[in-house]
Amino acid sequence: MPQPFRYTAYNMIHLNFKQKITMRTFSGILFALFFWGTFSVSAQKSTIYNSNSKDFETAVSLYNAGQYASAKIVLDRVVSNSDNQEIQADCLYYTALCALRERQPNAGSWMERFVSNYPTSTKKNQGYVELGHFYFQQGDYEKALTGYEKVDEMYLAVTESEKYNFQKGYSLFVAKNKKQASAYLNKVLNTSTYGSQAKYYLGFMAYEGDDYKQANQYFESVSEESKYKERMSYYQSDMNFKLGNFQKAIDLGVVAISKSTPAEQSELNKIIGESYFNLKDYAKAVPYLEGYKGKNGKWTNTDYYQLGYAYYQQKEFQNAISQFNKIIDGKDFVAQNGYYHLGLSYLSLNKKQEALNAFKNASDMDFDASLQEESSLNYAKLSYEIGNSYESTPAILTAFLERYPQNTNRSEIEKILVDSYLSSKNYKEALAILEKKESQENKLAYQKVLFYSGLQSYADGEYQTALKSFEKAVALQKDATISARAAFWKGETQFILDDFKNALLTFKGFMGDAEAVRTPEFKNCNYNIAYAYFKMKDYDQAGNYFQKQIEKGTDKVRMNDSYLRLADCRFVNSKYGQAMEAYAKVIEQKSVDADYAFYQRAISYGFMGKNEKKIKNLVSFLQLYPKSEYRDDALFELGNTYVAENKDEQAVTTYDQLIKEFENGSFVSKAILKQGLVYYNADKDAQAIAKFKKVVAEFPKSSEALEAVATARLIYVENGKVDEYASWVRTLDFVAVTDADLDNDTYESAEKQYQQSNTNQAISGFGAYLTMFPKGIHALQAHFYLAQSLFAYGSEEKSAVHYEYVIAEPRNEFTEPSLVRLGQIYLKAKEVEKAILVLSRMETEADLLQNKTFAQANLMKLYYDKKDFANAVVYAEKVLDNPKSEVDVKSDAQIVVARSAMETGDETKAKAAYEKLATAQGELGAEALYYDAYFKNKEGKFEDSNVVVQQLAKNYSDYKFIGAKGLLLMAANFYALKDSYQATFILETIIKNFSEFADIVAKAQSDLDAIKAEESKTNSSITKE
Repeated sequence: MPQPFRYTAYNMIHLNFKQKITMRTFSGILFALFFWGTFSVSAQKSTIYNSNSKDFETAVSLYNAGQYASAKIVLDRVVSNSDNQEIQADCLYYTALCALRERQPNAGSWMERFVSNYPTSTKKNQGYVELGHFYFQQGDYEKALTGYEKVDEMYLAVTESEKYNFQKGYSLFVAKNKKQASAYLNKVLNTSTYGSQAKYYLGFMAYEGDDYKQANQYFESVSEESKYKERMSYYQSDMNFKLGNFQKAIDLGVVAISKSTPAEQSELNKIIGESYFNLKDYAKAVPYLEGYKGKNGKWTNTDYYQLGYAYYQQKEFQNAISQFNKIIDGKDFVAQNGYYHLGLSYLSLNKKQEALNAFKNASDMDFDASLQEESSLNYAKLSYEIGNSYESTPAILTAFLERYPQNTNRSEIEKILVDSYLSSKNYKEALAILEKKESQENKLAYQKVLFYSGLQSYADGEYQTALKSFEKAVALQKDATISARAAFWKGETQFILDDFKNALLTFKGFMGDAEAVRTPEFKNCNYNIAYAYFKMKDYDQAGNYFQKQIEKGTDKVRMNDSYLRLADCRFVNSKYGQAMEAYAKVIEQKSVDADYAFYQRAISYGFMGKNEKKIKNLVSFLQLYPKSEYRDDALFELGNTYVAENKDEQAVTTYDQLIKEFENGSFVSKAILKQGLVYYNADKDAQAIAKFKKVVAEFPKSSEALEAVATARLIYVENGKVDEYASWVRTLDFVAVTDADLDNDTYESAEKQYQQSNTNQAISGFGAYLTMFPKGIHALQAHFYLAQSLFAYGSEEKSAVHYEYVIAEPRNEFTEPSLVRLGQIYLKAKEVEKAILVLSRMETEADLLQNKTFAQANLMKLYYDKKDFANAVVYAEKVLDNPKSEVDVKSDAQIVVARSAMETGDETKAKAAYEKLATAQGELGAEALYYDAYFKNKEGKFEDSNVVVQQLAKNYSDYKFIGAKGLLLMAANFYALKDSYQATFILETIIKNFSEFADIVAKAQSDLDAIKAEESKTNSSITKE
């Protein structure tokens, strides 16, 4: 607010002095007339009046001489000696004037008391004038107006009117009453004393009212007066800027800036900078735009845009970005332009993810149609090039073509659209788009997307979905290579689903396809065919194809496995020489199955009648592989071979070693029985009976127990101790001597149906047997085979009770397969606690390593789902420590370790686990990549973290939840890099596009609110919600 130009105290006194002389003369005339008119009053009264009149005149003279204190003393004496109302009024008036001239704190109240107490005084009007002048000089324009408003302007002298009109006009100006202010200031427009000031303030009011032409006229009329010139330069510069006279605005601004206040300097920097900007002299614009301090310390989006664009034109792209990315909440042409040039700036620095976001924002605005089209084009191209976490790339390209059919880049976009169906890896959305299009080119793309979608489903364990995709891809027959590859993977999926017959047909069809030889799958197809035959128990053909795979050559893992399975196939077909040759290859290569091959070679010597070599190899095996899972098998076979070679003592010792090392093993009952038979054959009946009774006591109902009872019977009979035998047998609940024949016949009838795969009849037969002989000789076997039959028939729930019977009995040959089946049943039924009990037993009791691994892998998952992370990690590490665990199982174990570590706050362990999943595919690969970005963020490597999130967007766009988490991380990275625009854009996009993930949207909203609250402190364009 410009202040009035003040006069000195001398001038004010001088003006008042002249005024009072005039008033005194006039008062004298009035006094003379009054004196003669009242001469007839009594002499005493006249004497007092004359005395007071003389003192009053003295006081007035002292007042006019500027001796206000002395004047007040005399006036006080006059008041005390007179009760004349007129004299009292005049004295109070001059007392008030003295206080005003001395600027006493309560001066105004003196004059207010005068006009209040003597409303009919002739001096009242002048009292209001003086009161207004006093408050005006004090700068209290509101009170000044209160006085001026009560003045009767008809009685003002000409010289008094000028001052009154100006000061009242200025007070009205301060009170924002521009209309009345203009009226009073115009009254003194042509006066020498106040004319210049009036023009200045009239010019200022015109300036504020945006009447720059009128304002300029007023300012120009006083521009030569030095006391106005400095102040007016600022306003003239601004007015010329607003009138489009940019060079003149610059010239005036440059002159004014050094003489202006800090606030005015900030505004002049803006005026000069923006003028240079409008003149396209961006280099000169920059320092002035930088010097602008904003309104109340805040810039607007337009301010950031202008400085950013000036930098952009200078090719200072990083500086341009630092300004453009502060344009937040923009919803106008300036914002659209800013986001577009922000995108171009990022592209110039090869920051494509950031550019994509900026172009997306610009493309969503329609303030400039050409800019919107160009932004949409860049957004589409970048989505294809680097991937897009927000929406499907094919959908983006398709939408562009539909919206801008005449765009000059149409042919290029059409070309990359076809490829995008594959490169985007967002197969679900790509399929949805392609299924609506019928062109031949799109059908080709559709076949490819079906194929790769099938591969992705296969990697995620969704085999039925994968199979449907492969079947559709094969049926289309648009690309011969894709058709061939899809056929192979169709067979692979059928194999995984245990449909070995159809898998074999599919693999052979693939081999017969002329295009197959050009596919990466062709080199291993013999291996797949071999396994299909192997699973179908056609070991001769299986061996032939494993041999073909070996001859063709393959990777090390498949080569070792091919030799192993070739050996097994020849072994099963009694071709022991060929089997041993293949086993030898596996041993030479020191593969993970070398122990198995060594054991099988030893067994082969036995079948070839070379027991000495068999014994030698088994002894070597036990020395070379002390921790092999086949150690118990080897000990049992070694004991059996010693028996065959009549080395009974060594046989019994070997069985003892087996029983000691594997006290809960499946061979214990067999080893004890074998010892009993050795003693029996050696006519050591007492020792034999002891062993047989041990088998019966510890393993009742087992086949070994039945054989032990039968052999013991022979000993008792031979020794004439039938009664003793009968007494013993009656204590056994699984042997009923009188019903033995019926028991055996009933069981054998049912067993025959089972062996012939007559499932229904087998179920009926075993059920009938158990009804008749619930504790019969063959109850254990009957329960197991009935369970197997029911399971095969699909009655898994009914089978469980029979498997439970088997595992409740002492360890027997059916314990392990029953535990496996129960584990499968309970897992499928989600009976967690039962599954844990069964799997825990399986882990400790199973002889087959694959069953132990199955138990450990599932215990790991069950404990993780229960949030028992400590146990989950224990079992995961067991899986990882097993060299024979399959790759996908190890991946599952690593993810459990990683997730459990995250849940328990052990991020160091989690990081190490996720790093080992770097090569994983499908959802696990996506999760591992996310945490790679997460840990880089934690380490402060924000740019590196964003690079990883971009990879996540490009390679795993089908996994929207993980993608959304990645975007949250990217937003945090950008904000840490002080790129508020990118952060807010990403968070707004999450809120808009990922509503199905409520927790993520809530976190995005919270982060967005926090950023906006912080940024609004320096950007007035931001609206806080």
